[in-house]
Amino acid sequence: MKLVFAGTPEVAVPALDALIASRHEVVAVVTRPDAPAGRGRKLVASPVAQRAEEAGIEVLRPGKPRDPEFLARLAEIGPDCCPVVAYGALLPKVALDVPARGWVNLHFSLLPAWRGAAPVQHAVLAGDEVTGASTFLIEQGLDSGPVYGTVTEEIRYDDTSGDLLGRLSVSGARLLVATMDGIEDGSLEARPQPGEGISLAPKISVEDARIDWNTPALRVDRVVRGCSPAPGAWTEFRGERLKVASLRLAAGRSELGPGEVLVQKNTVRVGTGSHEVELGEVQPQGKKRMSAGDWARGARVEERERLG
Repeated sequence: MKLVFAGTPEVAVPALDALIASRHEVVAVVTRPDAPAGRGRKLVASPVAQRAEEAGIEVLRPGKPRDPEFLARLAEIGPDCCPVVAYGALLPKVALDVPARGWVNLHFSLLPAWRGAAPVQHAVLAGDEVTGASTFLIEQGLDSGPVYGTVTEEIRYDDTSGDLLGRLSVSGARLLVATMDGIEDGSLEARPQPGEGISLAPKISVEDARIDWNTPALRVDRVVRGCSPAPGAWTEFRGERLKVASLRLAAGRSELGPGEVLVQKNTVRVGTGSHEVELGEVQPQGKKRMSAGDWARGARVEERERLG
């Protein structure tokens, strides 16, 4: 099939690579406009745009997918199908109607679970043991279209959202190619999602990533892992924000109150609503990430000082 691929961040690149290597032809890529990045805030092309340009593929960067120039070019190309991975903008019906076989989204959950912008983060936050990826035909509703196929992935006890998304981007890329193959040869039929088991996964806000030390240690651990690498779990210390990049659960019930810090020779422990946790790496406001021990020594953390 003749394909126009839509995607923007790094997580979409494995799917683009897999489609380029497939029997199908990627004739163009749709991605978000170049965005400012780095200290100089210079405009930088998206990872998908960079990869497409390396491969000599036409790149379309509409400000909005309903822009007349974009719609005209899409119609001129006349793709058979448009696979999508984390494009980052809602597609209007006029765009959805262009490809004869529709727009097919690779979504990183087992639909209808975790519809929305942050399915992997919510799966980790909820303590799910298994998640996966789904390919589905895009319609006007939020991730509600009929499903072509799925692949499952176990969530490991120490997985961050970044770890899990990295694995899903690879297995999901294979699923997307298989879906394109099945659509082309007629062996795949999209089936409606069940009406039960629907859950929503809105974007994780900075406030969502704030650690509540009154909650059980397991919840604190999930917040840290679920919000890594972005937006990053955080707490406060002496009135300033302190990001918590990693921690691990400590054995035994906590003798520390929620948020109380105990600095020992090789560890920095913090009390929660249940067990203590041991801080791994932290990032003080305006500084680089460092080990919790280096932070505690530099800040001269006093006995029983509190986080949060």
